[in-house]
Amino acid sequence: MRQIDLGKSGFSVPSIAVGCMRISEMPKIELRKFIDVAIENGANFFDHADIYGAQNEGDAEIAFANAIEMNANIREKIIIQSKCGIRENSFDFSKEYILDSVDGILKRLKTDYLDVFLLHRPDALFEPEEIAETFDILEYQGKVRYFGVSNQKPMQIELLKKSINQKIVANQLQLSIAASNIITHGFFVNMQTDTAISRDESVLDYCRLKDITVQAWSPFQYGFFDGTFIGSEKYPELNETLEKIAEKYSVSSTTIAVAWLFRHPAKIQVVTGTTNPQRLKQCIAASEITLTREEWYEIWLSAGNYLP
Repeated sequence: MRQIDLGKSGFSVPSIAVGCMRISEMPKIELRKFIDVAIENGANFFDHADIYGAQNEGDAEIAFANAIEMNANIREKIIIQSKCGIRENSFDFSKEYILDSVDGILKRLKTDYLDVFLLHRPDALFEPEEIAETFDILEYQGKVRYFGVSNQKPMQIELLKKSINQKIVANQLQLSIAASNIITHGFFVNMQTDTAISRDESVLDYCRLKDITVQAWSPFQYGFFDGTFIGSEKYPELNETLEKIAEKYSVSSTTIAVAWLFRHPAKIQVVTGTTNPQRLKQCIAASEITLTREEWYEIWLSAGNYLP
């Protein structure tokens, strides 16, 4: 498994993060097999959030800890990331809410600490000084080792960095071949087209400049959870191209879709969403493939994109 540095932390992590949003739907024995496959193949980074759960918020964290039979020996072998901040009808980065949420996360996961903690979506009412105090408490108490954000623009991160003492090591952003606006608008500088519109303040370039790891979520989705492009009738040319290149490398289209993200020089960490062990192995296999420049552009163009 290819390793990358998480931001400027000096912490080496797998280039694949196993997304745990849907695992609460799995029978315990199947979930344990899935987790074992991940660890055995070097994907020992697990991405959680306090809202993940099929029936109740937090169920995914509970299911994970129960399936793995969490103990000190197992905890040393895995990297756990979780997030908080999303509430019903609001976002909340208040000190009280974050501290309570982290305590809940730790209790559900049956662990004393999180390797990485992210603020989940931007809260318009957040106070940088209050978050700074909160991060200091979590770090001092040993409950969180590294801090990051999710779905935040450069100026939102800069406002946060104004007060905090910790490095922002990661920014989790939606990115796939079929949802690549954070890449696409960079091709159309000074042009009067919709594709020239930057809706994220060039967040990808910003993260590269500031050494913040981009964690790409929904790597196979188009739209906002509208569906996956792999095998979709909406993307015939893309699937044909993926299959052709996959045949060349003797892998699956899924592997090539992940390899497309890895080929970007931002050193992206891909957050998978699958609960299928074989599909996870296909994602992991992408770390062994380096697409050519021509292949990268061919795939991007086949998704319905164009160059000026």
